[in-house]
Amino acid sequence: MLLIGMSSGCAMLAPSPPQNQSNICEIFREQPSWYDYARDSEEKWGTPIATQMAFIERESSFRSHVRPPRKRILWIIPGPRPSSAHGYAQAQDPVWGEYKDDAGSLFARRTHMKHATDFIGWYNARSHRQAGISLNNPEHLYLAYHEGQGGYRRGSYHAKPQVMRAAREVRDQASRYRTQLASCEAEFRCRHFYQFWPFCRA
Repeated sequence: MLLIGMSSGCAMLAPSPPQNQSNICEIFREQPSWYDYARDSEEKWGTPIATQMAFIERESSFRSHVRPPRKRILWIIPGPRPSSAHGYAQAQDPVWGEYKDDAGSLFARRTHMKHATDFIGWYNARSHRQAGISLNNPEHLYLAYHEGQGGYRRGSYHAKPQVMRAAREVRDQASRYRTQLASCEAEFRCRHFYQFWPFCRA
């Protein structure tokens, strides 16, 4: 019961999903620290900010503690969840463990945006290395994100029209976010009192 209470309390303290998820400028105005996290991930791993945020919008709609809904037994009794996906990036247990061992910290949490953006950057960098996908190709990065690098190389997504449609939607969302961010990014680069020109991030 204590663990359940602590989990519920963490969920209550998490940021509410942005009201306007179609506009990355409004998302970062509500949660300016998210810009810092995504920018740090971009500088570390190479995935553009717009692509990271398009992934998160698709996977969780910016809900920090979301999990796949449980299956129902006899339409009433809650059964098991279809996967261990959890948090902003909907990372599953095995690959989250790999991330923590390889690049994350012992205390990395899927429910924290800083770690979610870093995870997406790490995963896409692995897709780039293992499957040769450009970090500027959000559609195919998402296909590998959903199917795994091995599944992507085998072309498993070709038999999954819903996955292919989702990847195209991620591509389009990333394109919109990229255009929007170009018009407002200066707001977030120099907003702290210790950040001033010419020492703001380029």
